[in-house]
Amino acid sequence: EPVAPVIAIGEGRATMKRAKYEKELNKLQVRLCHLQRWIKEKGLRVVIVFEGRDGAGKGGTIRAITERLSPRIFRVAALPAPSDREKSQVYMQRYLQYFPAAGEAVIFDRSWYNRAGVEYVMGFCSSKQHERFLKVCPQVEKFMVEGGVTLIKIWMEVSNDEQKRRFEARI
Repeated sequence: EPVAPVIAIGEGRATMKRAKYEKELNKLQVRLCHLQRWIKEKGLRVVIVFEGRDGAGKGGTIRAITERLSPRIFRVAALPAPSDREKSQVYMQRYLQYFPAAGEAVIFDRSWYNRAGVEYVMGFCSSKQHERFLKVCPQVEKFMVEGGVTLIKIWMEVSNDEQKRRFEARI
């Protein structure tokens, strides 16, 4: 049973002139400032998870939308590789320490879903740990949502060609 709806927005590469992009981004940032005030006033706890392929634009999108937001209300958590101590902890423990208090939102630039994809594929977790994650994750998310956390998941994807172009541009 899904905990949060999945929303797919568009397909293919969308292009926009810089001036129009800036105008649309400004409108979005104004709306996000209203959202920020609402989160603070209502004492909400919001977790936003950005996931997706490498080169899909997660980091750039997060930077653009948080540019005008207060870091005291909207925090970004981009966790590095786990330390030896973190590897010995309960898997979700690493992420829970970043969760918001009342009136806060946390944006995860990648999240606990690394266990389902990257960690498993790269051999950083065993098949037993992977299986356990797939079994426990929906229960943990259900617990979070029932406990009052608003959980928003955003998946960002680019085509193989676009991903290659972006990687080459980085090099």
